[in-house]
Amino acid sequence: MGTASLCSSILLFTLIFHSCLHYNAVVGTEREALEIIIGGGGGGYSPAPSRPPPRRSPCPPPPRPPRLPLSPRLNPTLSPRHNPPSNGFVSENIERAYHTIQRFKKLITSDPMKITKKWVGKDVCNYPGFKCATVPDQKVTALAAADFNGYHFGDRDLQLTGFLDQLPDLSLFHANSNNFTGPVPKNINTSRVRYLIELDLSNNKYSGEFPVSVLQATNLTFLDIRFNSFSGSVPAEVFNLDLDVLFINNNKFSQQLPRNLGSTPVLYLTLANNNFSGPIPKSIGNARNLLEVLFLNNELEGCLPYEIGKLDKAVVFDVGSNKLTGPIPHSFACLKKMKILNLAVNKFYGPVPEMVCDLPRLANLSLSYNYFTQVGPECRKLIKKRILDVRMNCILDLPGQRSAADCAKFFSKKRTCPNERSLSYIPCRKGGYSSSLETSDQQSMAPAAAPITYNALKPHKLRL
Repeated sequence: MGTASLCSSILLFTLIFHSCLHYNAVVGTEREALEIIIGGGGGGYSPAPSRPPPRRSPCPPPPRPPRLPLSPRLNPTLSPRHNPPSNGFVSENIERAYHTIQRFKKLITSDPMKITKKWVGKDVCNYPGFKCATVPDQKVTALAAADFNGYHFGDRDLQLTGFLDQLPDLSLFHANSNNFTGPVPKNINTSRVRYLIELDLSNNKYSGEFPVSVLQATNLTFLDIRFNSFSGSVPAEVFNLDLDVLFINNNKFSQQLPRNLGSTPVLYLTLANNNFSGPIPKSIGNARNLLEVLFLNNELEGCLPYEIGKLDKAVVFDVGSNKLTGPIPHSFACLKKMKILNLAVNKFYGPVPEMVCDLPRLANLSLSYNYFTQVGPECRKLIKKRILDVRMNCILDLPGQRSAADCAKFFSKKRTCPNERSLSYIPCRKGGYSSSLETSDQQSMAPAAAPITYNALKPHKLRL
């Protein structure tokens, strides 16, 4: 079978249970658009808050997870094999899945929705939470998806080992809002669960180190482990996975961000509400697919690298509630598609570049609770439109600013950034450099799509 026809067959593997979902992510053409549905229903988005939230406030439970159909990038190379029905099962694959499900059923002692009471009979394809499709390389019916979102399955020590790793035909596993614990199964690599492209373990009771077994699931395009208690470091290899979506927010990770952060091909990256520290790596400028990135509510320090200005597709950039400092790099003038830019609750200072206030798509520019000293005419226009929030800074002629004593104390210490000349560099402009109050070239642009990543921090169902 040719590669193109085989990939088309694989896509059909998930169309049965994704008839209401649409996926349009193409690399080159492949990653330019991506529609994600979290739990279905609802709509809209929440912009970055104009008032800074209290640090370390309790976080609500996450929404149900985004669901994406099978990626066209998979290319399994197994030999065709036709399995005749046996013992009343439509295929050997289904028989194997039946025995795995029945063993797992016995481990579940808490089932408030009485889901498992319906897991009876040999037709596992009609069990609540399961969907089947035809395995493209074997031409037989198999279990293709397990969706336990919101089932609240529980036990004193309910683990997925012996279940997830025993379903080799699975392509999607969603388990948002349950009570799974223990280690994430080790044997979920592509040689074991060869079609696995979506893994969602969000809002469970996982703890301990990052689940390194996911690094072997190299077909993954979507990884969501948010709202758990994972701690320690995130392996640098995570940012080499060929993902479209990476949500690891609301855990207890504590480390400096890996230098290879910019190696990630993701469109949506959420690292919020952890304990990441140190500077944002310069390599971030290489993550040219990024549409939205949330760093908010961590312990990040240092100055912003000018390389952020290379994220010319980005519509959301949020570093609110950290310990970052320095002037805003003039390279931000290159962020022509930026819609939400949140730098609030940090230690930034200096004049606010007019070029940033002149970005054509800005809908929310949050600079409150910093130490900025000057705003020009373009920025003042945004203040009047309530797009720009500069409360609690050191801008003498504006209301709602810090006290003179507070500002004097901050500026009594000499503050510099490494390679300060780079902060005036504008990579998208011929000549490269400009003055801090220069206005950017205004361009007419189509409206941006509604942001997605903030919805990952909401408790209710939303269509993203």
